[in-house]
Amino acid sequence: MKRSYMQFILVLFCCAQGVLSVAQVKQPSGQEAQPFSPLKQPSVKEKQPLKPQQKMKLNAGIVTSKLAETKSFYTEILGFGVTFENDFYLLLHSPGKQAELSFLLPEHASQQALFHQPFGGQGMYLTIEVEDVDQIYQELKKKKVEIKIDIRNEPWGDRHFAISDPNGIAIDIVKYTHPE
Repeated sequence: MKRSYMQFILVLFCCAQGVLSVAQVKQPSGQEAQPFSPLKQPSVKEKQPLKPQQKMKLNAGIVTSKLAETKSFYTEILGFGVTFENDFYLLLHSPGKQAELSFLLPEHASQQALFHQPFGGQGMYLTIEVEDVDQIYQELKKKKVEIKIDIRNEPWGDRHFAISDPNGIAIDIVKYTHPE
């Protein structure tokens, strides 16, 4: 029998308050629920991920006051295209349109409070996988882009280098390979 999130919260609350025992929990239909311990580890079956009925697409969104600099960096330096733009929002796509990034002005009146605080400039990185990392490296050096991590081979097989965008987001540009 499936247990709902509300049942779990009800059990935790009621057990903590000493109001009822776990065995007294009822299903929405009025039937008694199977007793369970909130501390019991869920079974493998209960840990199954969601199986969406439709395709999912991830778009990383960054709240920043640097929309103009960000647009210039991603379009002129990395070759991204503009999917949509207005005075407070910028949606970019990678060459080939495999990925999107969005940028939003902080504290904008049209947005909920959750989207008001700007990104702090640390603790985030993007990885861009390319076919020829050495070519991209040379192109970015010619454009005078500051290289934060020089091109290198890693023991696990990657060949990569890193730069950062105007918001402080690290960008790891990589060619995935198998270790030798």
